[in-house]
Amino acid sequence: MTNPNNPYGGFRFGRPNFGGTMKGFFSQKSVLNYLIVINVAVWIMVAFSNLFLWLYKSPGPNLLVKWLSVPADLSVLAHRPWTVVTYMLLHERFWHLFFNMWMLWFGGRIFTQFLSDKQLAWTYGLGGLTGALFFVLAYNVFPVFETARYAAVALGASASVLAVLVAAATYKPDYGLNLMFFGQLKFKWLAIALVVIDLLSISAENPGGHIAHLGGALFGFVYGLLLRNDFSLKGIFNFPKRKPKMEYTPYEEIHDEPEVPRSDEEYNRQKAEKERNIDVILDKIAKSGYGSLTQEEKEYLFKNSR
Repeated sequence: MTNPNNPYGGFRFGRPNFGGTMKGFFSQKSVLNYLIVINVAVWIMVAFSNLFLWLYKSPGPNLLVKWLSVPADLSVLAHRPWTVVTYMLLHERFWHLFFNMWMLWFGGRIFTQFLSDKQLAWTYGLGGLTGALFFVLAYNVFPVFETARYAAVALGASASVLAVLVAAATYKPDYGLNLMFFGQLKFKWLAIALVVIDLLSISAENPGGHIAHLGGALFGFVYGLLLRNDFSLKGIFNFPKRKPKMEYTPYEEIHDEPEVPRSDEEYNRQKAEKERNIDVILDKIAKSGYGSLTQEEKEYLFKNSR
């Protein structure tokens, strides 16, 4: 929640209102909520499949986890290319899911205060892809991973979550947080601390996971810097589209017509034409947004909406 007494103007943790929070969560349709729901749904599927395997004393691995985790072995990855996407939605342990979703909710709430849902989706997805790339490259480049490469897999949303956190902290580095036990803290210091922890943990347990986290953090940092300079991924992925089959009278034609019609019939015709043109432009706004209008359409709408 927003803290009016925070000199940085930011986010603080107060007494939780779980009833109101859950009601608000399910009433909002946002990318952040969808991502959390998808992660939880996949975890439930994995939990039930693990229960099934346990009940039937199955000695083999969980095939669902196997086919959704991203492998480090390039020959295996070539047969499971979809795993570079599915791994970032996959959790096997509850506390792994819980921590990631809590951090995603925390970072995503701050992210969407300043940036759009679409940018959050790009950050989560591309941050996860960068994390997978770092993981696979590390296990195929560094000699220390040579013996573990053929069995190593990565799963979890941590790289994507860290990308969201770091992107938001890079975009708004002085955003204020009021954290339990730490007091008031600028967002950038929290992001830096998380990255340093991952960096120092590479040689400990789960080195591949920490390397993937750093890949996500790097993407978040670069993307956050680009967003501060009004960069948009839309220009990169904006493929040519067919022009909508809409017909309306150009602004210049209406503008050049006499202001006073010569007859009632002419007046009614022009009025109907004007209403039809406005309806077409409003339909275009509803489908593609105000930014999709040409300058002529914007002028025409402004002139005839007064």
